[in-house]
Amino acid sequence: MNHQHTAGERGRALLDLLERDPSARLGHLNLNGCQLTALPESLRRCTGARVLSVYGNGLTAVPDWVWTFMSLTTLNLSANRLTELSPGLGRLTRLEMLDLGHNGLGALPDVFAHLQNLKFLYLSNNRLTDLPASLRHLNSLAYLNVTDNALPALPEWLGELGSLLELRVYNNALTALPASLGELGGLRELHATNNRLGSLPPELGRCRRLNRLTLQGNALTALPGEIGGLGALAELDLRFNELSELPPSLAELENLRVLDLRANRLTTLPEGLAFLPHLEKLDLRWNRLSALPPVFRRLEERGCLIYA
Repeated sequence: MNHQHTAGERGRALLDLLERDPSARLGHLNLNGCQLTALPESLRRCTGARVLSVYGNGLTAVPDWVWTFMSLTTLNLSANRLTELSPGLGRLTRLEMLDLGHNGLGALPDVFAHLQNLKFLYLSNNRLTDLPASLRHLNSLAYLNVTDNALPALPEWLGELGSLLELRVYNNALTALPASLGELGGLRELHATNNRLGSLPPELGRCRRLNRLTLQGNALTALPGEIGGLGALAELDLRFNELSELPPSLAELENLRVLDLRANRLTTLPEGLAFLPHLEKLDLRWNRLSALPPVFRRLEERGCLIYA
C-alpha cells in the first residue's frame, strides 16, 4: 500500500468523524490525497485547527472560511489545481509553514507583510513571473523555494530577508542573480541550476556561511574572483556551463569537499586547487584538458577521488 493511498484513507476517516460528530473540533486536519474537488463544509467549524494539509487533491478554489482559521501554523495547499489565491491569506498571521507548490498560480496576493511568523515558504512548480513585494517583510523566513516557475529575474529586495538560510531558484529563466544576495550573511544553501546565468555578482563572495552552491546547467563563462571569499563552502557544482578558465581564488576555499566541473571548456586549472586540504571529489570530465597537471597527484595520494 503506497503512502498516498494510506494518507487518503486517514483523511476520509477524519471526514467521517466530522460527519458523525458535529461537536468534533480537530486541531490537525490532514486530508492529503482524498480526491477532493472542494473542501467539505464540515471542516469550517474547526476554526481552532493548527494544521490544514490538503496535498494532492483536485481543489480549484479555497473557500473564504479557511481564512478564519486564525490558529493555523501550517497550511499545505500543494499539488492541487489552484490558479488564484484570495488576499484573505493575509489573515493567517500565525502561519509558520505555507506550501503552495505544484499548482497553476500565475500571481500571488500581495499580503505577505502580515505573515511575520512565516519560516518556510514553498512556491515551486507554478506559473509565477514575479514575486510580490510584500515578501521582503518576512523577517523570520528561513527557507524560500521558487523553483520551476517562469521567473526572468529576482528582486533586489531578496537581500532584506535577513533570516534566510536556504534559497532554491532552479528551473526558471534567470539571466542574473541580484547583487543584494551578498547581504544574506546567514545563507547556507543557494541552488540556481538550470537557468540562463551568464555571470555571478561579485557580492556573492560576502556570503561567508554559504555551504552549498549549485549552478549546474547555466551559461557561465567566468567566475568572479570574489568567490574565494566563500570560506565555509563545502560543495560547488558548476557542471554544464561554458567556463574556459577558473579564478585562482578557488584555491582559497579551504573547506571545499566536492568540486564538480564536468562539461565545461577548461583547458587549464589553477594549481592551487591541488592544495585544497579537505577536497574529497574533483570531477573534470568532458572538458578540454590535455592531461591532469602532475601537481594534482598529491590529491589522489591522500585519497581524493578525481575523475578526469
